[in-house]
Amino acid sequence: MTGLSRARVARRIAAGAAYGGGGIGLAGAAAVGLLVAEAQLARRRVGNGTTPHVPNADGLYGAAYTVPGEPALRLTMLGDSTAAGQGVHRAGQTPGALLASGVAAIAERPVGLSTVAVPGACSDDLDRQVTRALADPSRVPDICVIMVGANDVTHRMPPTRSVRHLSSAVRRLRTAGAEVVVGTCPDLGSVEPVRQPLRWLARRASRQLAAAQTIGAVEQGGRTVSLGDLLGPEFAANPRELFGPDSYHPSAEGYATAAMAVLPTVCAALGLWPAEEERPDATRREGFLPVARAAAEAAAEAGTEVTAAMPAGARGPWALLKRRRRRRVAETEPEPSAQPS
Repeated sequence: MTGLSRARVARRIAAGAAYGGGGIGLAGAAAVGLLVAEAQLARRRVGNGTTPHVPNADGLYGAAYTVPGEPALRLTMLGDSTAAGQGVHRAGQTPGALLASGVAAIAERPVGLSTVAVPGACSDDLDRQVTRALADPSRVPDICVIMVGANDVTHRMPPTRSVRHLSSAVRRLRTAGAEVVVGTCPDLGSVEPVRQPLRWLARRASRQLAAAQTIGAVEQGGRTVSLGDLLGPEFAANPRELFGPDSYHPSAEGYATAAMAVLPTVCAALGLWPAEEERPDATRREGFLPVARAAAEAAAEAGTEVTAAMPAGARGPWALLKRRRRRRVAETEPEPSAQPS
């Protein structure tokens, strides 16, 4: 499928989400029976990913930067097991803790982390999670990170419905005053025990949903980062290092890889990234594109950021596509200040 074809499919899904449609299949109706049969076999081999234990990482990070009278930044994690950090054993290994520590170090300001993400959640749980995140009007998060979509694919949720729930969540959070970064659906075709033809179908479905998520989130004022690295090429190349014991959820190293892909976008949303990094760099193939085209390109390349850039024109809304430079992950994991927020 060409880039323009991927863009058209993503636009149709996003349009269906906006106008109430629900009939567009991710991988095609003819493949559904095969996909389900193969998924059942893969699930038995991989495990269902529902182990309830998730480290509680909520608390204050970067307490050493506390200045009297200056409040801590507030970061809230929403979504599924990926956002919650299922698969690791220590709080400091979760993506929320890694992001909170990274933001605190860059901003030189403490960051209070709150997690409302739930393992096993699909996008239709985001409404409840957003309500929890906004329960106290005096403590609206400064930044919310949403990681969701994998369970939507494996549970065969119609993509229009999935994108509709995500778009609504981003709109509610932005209306409340929070910045929003969405880590789009990871590449499920890279899960190690998954075999063909499920691997190809899962990859196609994941990328279609990721592109449509990008359109929905960006049109509501959020930013997106492709999470192909979460279960993508690096995982396929280093499964022993980047997958956790269940071969489905990331290991500590895998979460660090994902968090470092998202951190620059989180910092940019908070106004913490250097000004020169915000200008598109032609040598990295960055630039302004119609949002559907940018979404399709981002879904095909992990770590790519998409954010709204221009008002709608003849070809619809425009977006800025960026491939931010990676920062090296620290050798030692961050430890929270462990002060309840």
